[in-house]
Amino acid sequence: VFIFRNILKCKRHLLLKENILEGSFKGTIQEPSLMDDLCEANGTFAINLLKLLGEKDNLRNVFFSPLSLSSALTMVLMGAKGNTAAQMSQALCLNKGGDIHQGFQSLLMELNKSGPQCLLRTANKLFGEKTCDFLPAFKESCQKFYQADLEELSFSKDTEECRKHINDWVTEKTEGKISEILGAGAIGPLTKLVLVNATYFKGKWNEQFDRKRTRGMTFKTNKVEKALTYEKFRAWTNPEKLTKDKVQVFLPRLKLEESYDLEAFLRSLGMTDAFEEAKADFSGMSAKKNVPMSKVVHKCFVEVNEEGTEAAAATAVVRNSQCSRIEPRFCADHPFLFFIRHDETNSILFCGKFSSP
Repeated sequence: VFIFRNILKCKRHLLLKENILEGSFKGTIQEPSLMDDLCEANGTFAINLLKLLGEKDNLRNVFFSPLSLSSALTMVLMGAKGNTAAQMSQALCLNKGGDIHQGFQSLLMELNKSGPQCLLRTANKLFGEKTCDFLPAFKESCQKFYQADLEELSFSKDTEECRKHINDWVTEKTEGKISEILGAGAIGPLTKLVLVNATYFKGKWNEQFDRKRTRGMTFKTNKVEKALTYEKFRAWTNPEKLTKDKVQVFLPRLKLEESYDLEAFLRSLGMTDAFEEAKADFSGMSAKKNVPMSKVVHKCFVEVNEEGTEAAAATAVVRNSQCSRIEPRFCADHPFLFFIRHDETNSILFCGKFSSP
């Protein structure tokens, strides 16, 4: 069983506008070409999955962390061989070669830096069945590139205790924001591996919204543009093509908690062998043969309001602005896509579609 869980607390992010979160993450990026290729792959994977998750129900809200998924699955990729590895690389859009694990090592180190008004923490850990004979080289690589330990547990004998132990670890790493990543029945005696990625983000608005001016408004439903590609996203958010201006901003308060069983979606991206006992080849991970993925579960939470730290029903939030001239108006009163991006690396941390309150 592979489980992923993320937590997001944010203040504001506007699609197609420059990110104005204060305290952006600082530091020198190592190996820029490798980092660029990796972020492009992660971005392409994010857009592909965003469109797939939105296909089933046009009115369903969507929210997930592509960075969490790609880093966790790429860690598993270290133990994949043959066609299993080729399919995983294709699904994750890792087609340009290069040392992707070295790239993730640099990326994760950069992301865990924070400024005075932004907090971003990522943590990886593997919990494996004691009888699986995980290879020392694989465990060393997980620690080296992903700062992830592999803790061996007895799922076959103490399933419930293992579940509680994993939940406690996630609660600690997310500063108490997630109390139960694994619900009752999420793992069982046949579970071989639980891979957890916990991501916590909290950012403050550069200019906070005036709570007194929050009021109810009608939210219209319609279709969101489905022709989005990563190339278009990069072009729309290119700082060289953006200009700064004062605008009246209307955003809904929103609180989303989404959960996905991603096996079907990953299969549709070409990743099939990993889930089939007769075909799965993770011989780089374990001395045991035929150890397929049991499940890929992803859970993600986002909460946005005037300050970005409280839950609320879906209403419009108006940014206070006093100015004599007529300002442009940005009113998100209909379905929209939103992204949380780390500007220093161009990494999409979270993305979603808000379709209905």
